[in-house]
Amino acid sequence: MKTLVLANQKGGVGKSAIVVQMAYFLHLLLKLRVLVIDLDHQRNTTKAIRTGKLATVSQIPASSILLKKVGGVEDAAFVLLAGDNTELLKMEKRAESHNIFASNLQAFLKSVDGDFDVCLIDTNPNPDIRQLAALVVSNFVLSPIQLNQEAIDGIGDLLNHDNIGIRKIQATINPTLQLIGILPNLVEPTPFQRDNFRELSTHFAKLLIPMSAGFAAIKKSTAVPEAQAAGLPIWKLGKTSGREAWTQIKPVFEKIATTMGVM
Repeated sequence: MKTLVLANQKGGVGKSAIVVQMAYFLHLLLKLRVLVIDLDHQRNTTKAIRTGKLATVSQIPASSILLKKVGGVEDAAFVLLAGDNTELLKMEKRAESHNIFASNLQAFLKSVDGDFDVCLIDTNPNPDIRQLAALVVSNFVLSPIQLNQEAIDGIGDLLNHDNIGIRKIQATINPTLQLIGILPNLVEPTPFQRDNFRELSTHFAKLLIPMSAGFAAIKKSTAVPEAQAAGLPIWKLGKTSGREAWTQIKPVFEKIATTMGVM
């Protein structure tokens, strides 16, 4: 089982939409067995997948697999461990429990290793213990960002943060963790965003995801929030906007899946 964590230290970048649509892509189109874990107390991933009713919602809440030893989930090819607001929020102030949480999460992932092909973990935008535990046990990390100066300035923290910097985790705890890349999301054709994308491409080219032409990015589209609200894959919206959005998003997901070795 390949485990991908989506991590960003800023909210509002469309991370949950990428998790949900990526899960649909992997399961419905690539026919893979997919496990989704929602560690974000905002529970946007949970809401969309529950609404769509395309996955089995586990009786095990996401917080449980950090708090205690849990082995196994429901026997299904597409399973969601739903976010539970209260318990997940309590974890923000339990930094001393990091080793326990990470150990429990790792044990859980090992217990379901033969049951799924891919595990996607959605994390909260704050650099706390939940995000750290996910990074410690995952094979890959993907970081969606918006093309504003604040997000670009935050790339340094993503890589070098004292607690959850990817480079520190790679050097000290999880040497197998691979950064798939930074993924500009909700991209708009404004001069401001074009300039920031140019700056990003100039200074952080090695961190972006290379495509056949340029770098991976996902354009802002009304189809994405519509699909999330309905809990549907974008390509099943039945609208021109949905088909156009999926035409642009699908190659990005294929590149990510190929990098993970599941396509």
